[in-house]
Amino acid sequence: MAVMDLVGQRPLVIFSKSNCCICYSITQLFYSFGANPAIYELDQLQNGKQLERELVALGRQPSVPAVFIGGQLVGGSNEIMSLQVRGELKSELLRAKAIHLWN
Repeated sequence: MAVMDLVGQRPLVIFSKSNCCICYSITQLFYSFGANPAIYELDQLQNGKQLERELVALGRQPSVPAVFIGGQLVGGSNEIMSLQVRGELKSELLRAKAIHLWN
């Protein structure tokens, strides 16, 4: 399955690697909002190298973390933390229905 096929299945998708501490931190941030992201660990998937090539083709360098909210590529850790610092991350998650208002 291709990156965009996977992205279309859930409102919050994270492409990660199991040994990436930044990926882990970003995932924990989403959990703190009550989100339940689809997480694809590229180093543990049979087609992980192909997915990583697709992410690079989309402009991700380094390839992980790559976060998609509402089907749109938001970016990596810098972009997610910038949204958080500006107080905009929760509203983006709400808009995409990745979390609910009562979270």
